[in-house]
Amino acid sequence: MNGSNNKMELLGSAPIPKALMALGVPIMIGMLINALYNLVDAYFVGGLGESPMGAISIIFPLGQVVVGLGLMFGNGAASYLSRLLGKGDGDTANRVASTALYSSAMVGGILIVFAAIFLKPILIFLGATGTIMPYAMIYGRIYIISCIFNVCNVTMNNIVASEGAAKTTMTALLLGAVLNIGLDPLFIYVLDTGIAGAAIATAVSQFVSTLVYLIYILCRKSAFTFGIQEFKPTKQIYVEILKIGIPTLSFQLLTSVSVALVNRAANGYGDAVIAGMGAVTRIVSMGTLVVFGFLKGFQPIAGFSYGAKNFDRLREAVRTSILWSSVFCVCVGAVMARFSAQIISQFANGNRDMISVGENSLFANGLSFFLFGFYTVYSSLFLAIGKGMKGFILGACRQGICFVPVIILLPRLCGINGILYAQPVADVLSACVTAFMALQLHGELVEAEEQDRHRDNIT
Repeated sequence: MNGSNNKMELLGSAPIPKALMALGVPIMIGMLINALYNLVDAYFVGGLGESPMGAISIIFPLGQVVVGLGLMFGNGAASYLSRLLGKGDGDTANRVASTALYSSAMVGGILIVFAAIFLKPILIFLGATGTIMPYAMIYGRIYIISCIFNVCNVTMNNIVASEGAAKTTMTALLLGAVLNIGLDPLFIYVLDTGIAGAAIATAVSQFVSTLVYLIYILCRKSAFTFGIQEFKPTKQIYVEILKIGIPTLSFQLLTSVSVALVNRAANGYGDAVIAGMGAVTRIVSMGTLVVFGFLKGFQPIAGFSYGAKNFDRLREAVRTSILWSSVFCVCVGAVMARFSAQIISQFANGNRDMISVGENSLFANGLSFFLFGFYTVYSSLFLAIGKGMKGFILGACRQGICFVPVIILLPRLCGINGILYAQPVADVLSACVTAFMALQLHGELVEAEEQDRHRDNIT
């Protein structure tokens, strides 16, 4: 009970910097280690050659779709759970958490079976070349099956974060990622299993992360019981979960589509371009995952404050999150831009074409990364306070509404440079949309606060 009270204190009354540090930093550390795993995974696979490296780049968007299901139920439930806890409705919150977890496992299982059956045509659609396909099939068969653990992990990640138990999420992410980093060289080189070893290492690490969450549930450390009897998929629960969850899933689908469009556009330029762009995606994702991890701490504070009608606390959380995330993004973006050649060469195994492509793209992505914190705080805020449609529109900008037209048109106008600079152009356009929608949101919050004060005066 005392632990639960401490969590509620962090969400509702602790100073914002303290609350953000306590809730955001542990998840951020876990995400950082997870991002490092992605880089280390690419590093070890890159040592096998450009075609294996291209294979994991091709598989990446498929994995994002599966993870998106976990985010649909997990992030959708987390937003609702934070608001329910802010209102003090623990019984409904318990039913929502259980319904989200079991629903994600069932739907995820169905999608994984479908992906495993139709793996080859899916890989062709994602842009696999003839030389990449054999490696993609070997890696994909193992990786896709292991995604059932990842679906559950992502769902639990969000649910646990919504109740303020950030250290549990950090432990699950940290343990899985560190284990994966250690198993990669063991399976790939020591046991000589090649690219299959990378997939096996991922499967084992995801399973271990799932065990962490199972122990957390079985030891009754959560505010939610997750009992099968609490699985009550009512229309109201699904509406509340999916109005935030569907936009979140859409973001993941758009991420997959954007990577697939890049791979298809690069298909005609050879495996080196696909591999180079894949390396850039993983490097940039290291920064984006850290920001997402930090904002996992911001979201429950925002949702709780909005549910409790504590608008001053909500505004302070927004201001502090923008400042901290923007400072981080400027520092990381500057490093990516300044040392783009040195960074990309670590994944190229001496391939000059891959280095040239990756260097130019990483330089431009590093500069546009300056804007990522500002953009992501507001896309997270809209979802946290239950404004699903506006959250969807804003969240869909960076890799959908703005990106898709750019990746279709720019390569036709600028050739290969259009592929390299498509994401940075979309980033700038998305930041402009964010500024417009942020002004509207703050106006709505002021109006809601005035209406709340008026009701208090009447009563």
